[in-house]
Amino acid sequence: MAMGISKRGQGKVKGRGRLLVTVTVYGSAGPLRFLVNEGEMASGVVRLALKTYAREGRLPLLGTHLDEFLLYHANGGFDALESGYVISFNGARNFLLCKKQIEEVIEEKVEEKAIAGSVIASKKGYSSSWKSGLNKGLNKILSFRI
Repeated sequence: MAMGISKRGQGKVKGRGRLLVTVTVYGSAGPLRFLVNEGEMASGVVRLALKTYAREGRLPLLGTHLDEFLLYHANGGFDALESGYVISFNGARNFLLCKKQIEEVIEEKVEEKAIAGSVIASKKGYSSSWKSGLNKGLNKILSFRI
């Protein structure tokens, strides 16, 4: 070994290279930069990004569930990467991390609003159906004109 350079310092660990990956978290102030092993899957990149994000104490708080996030190529494409996508020297190293809109949460909120709306309508003496409420209102208007 000449001049104290070791094999470990040359960027190779157990025959694999390490890549500097940049992940921009949607809604965050700046990108995250960290090293991953070549051959790491997209799910591993998401896991490392969430750990790094939390370790740095960034806001807004994201959580730790990998299923709630989508990873995209930063330079193109509208399709999220599959969790089995492999990071390599030939591929992209810049990514965008977004939180999913979970349909179940949205459906629950819609149901809560519908229930609240029907409670308010029943307190006012209206039917919970918007069609019957519209018909009653139109009947009142027409009865005044006759």
